[in-house]
Amino acid sequence: MGYFLRAANPANGLIADSSRDSAPCSIAATGLGLAAYAVGAERGFLSRGDAAARTLAALRFLSDSPQGEEEDATGHRGFYYHFLDMQTGRRVWQCELSMIDTAILIAGVLTTGCYFTAEGNDEREIRECARFLYERVDWPWATAGGSVLRMGWKPGAGFLSYGWEGYSEAMLLYILALGSPTHPLPPDRYGAWTRTYQWENLYGIDVLFAAPLFIHQLSHIWIDFRGIQDAFMREKSCDYFENSRRATQIQQQYAMRNPRSFAGYDEHCWGITAGLGPGFTPRQYEHGLERQYHGYVARGVPFGPDDGTLAPWAAAASMPFAPEIVAPTLRHVRDRHPHAISANGLLTSFNPGFKNNGGGAGGGGDGAIRGWLSPEHQGVDQGPVALMLENHRSGLLWRLMRGCPAIVAGLRRAGFRKGWLGSASR
Repeated sequence: MGYFLRAANPANGLIADSSRDSAPCSIAATGLGLAAYAVGAERGFLSRGDAAARTLAALRFLSDSPQGEEEDATGHRGFYYHFLDMQTGRRVWQCELSMIDTAILIAGVLTTGCYFTAEGNDEREIRECARFLYERVDWPWATAGGSVLRMGWKPGAGFLSYGWEGYSEAMLLYILALGSPTHPLPPDRYGAWTRTYQWENLYGIDVLFAAPLFIHQLSHIWIDFRGIQDAFMREKSCDYFENSRRATQIQQQYAMRNPRSFAGYDEHCWGITAGLGPGFTPRQYEHGLERQYHGYVARGVPFGPDDGTLAPWAAAASMPFAPEIVAPTLRHVRDRHPHAISANGLLTSFNPGFKNNGGGAGGGGDGAIRGWLSPEHQGVDQGPVALMLENHRSGLLWRLMRGCPAIVAGLRRAGFRKGWLGSASR
């Protein structure tokens, strides 16, 4: 929660991608922050009035900022560029118009519309802005006439060549697109996506495969998948919540087996996902094995990439699925790797086996300093921790979004039934 209070520009509500100096706004971090404000108000970390004011600053800016094909616009067709200037809100780094990051933003926007239900002018305006921003998004346009949603678009170049295929965080994207009352994605596009799924048996566990752990968490921030099933999960006699529980168990099993013999991995030290790492370095060896390190990459198990970098924040965000293995892991990190916890209580990534000569987490017997610690916190890391821990404690986000027409309509159009949705596909 504290990250979003510190990283926001109070003038326009935009939230920085990371704690790095001069970091641009991340629209995904902004969406996570908007949802976090609701949690903060509910828990007393900030007043309801302060939360509403912070929310309105962001929603007003997003509603009024320029949309169009200009290279320095804020968005186009209701979608937003991945990174924006923190002051002006204009596109930076020649980044793409991001479909998934827009979905995360819109999920946060819809959260505010569901939470702020009072009759005062500010809360009424929050609801009106939330509805406007969601209904403006032209989801079918993002298929570029194909069968699946594309990942991005750039002015002058058009759509990126790759689309969303294989199970991923795009579940949130598809549900929001299907639920739109103004520009709905045709339901058959959801089936085209699920046909690209990969069902695996890993360590004796049947699972819908996605290698990075965050994939099994992100859509669950907003959607309560317990007991509801689409056609794919009905066939597998499973649901997406149970699937995420299994994926969490596979993460622990992989760390216990530790096939690449990385330092620190064990039953209480795991969490392999997308994020920062040590980056490219000259060739290193550990236990006679050559090591290759990565910067920002989508690490995952069991097929990699894996360079020994652990993300305890990712373990924390799995608390609702498997508290019996997550809680001991967090205690282990606190006791054995306290450097991974900042003075503000924020978890960050670390690599206990990395060797460098410029500093690290501890001394190595060969004269090199052992250990790499991420120099920054990222909003897309901190958001899932705060929001999933709240879901574990109270189910707040799930409860709010079970009453969100966009989520309910999207799930039903995707063929989800049973549980809290009921048996009819209305």
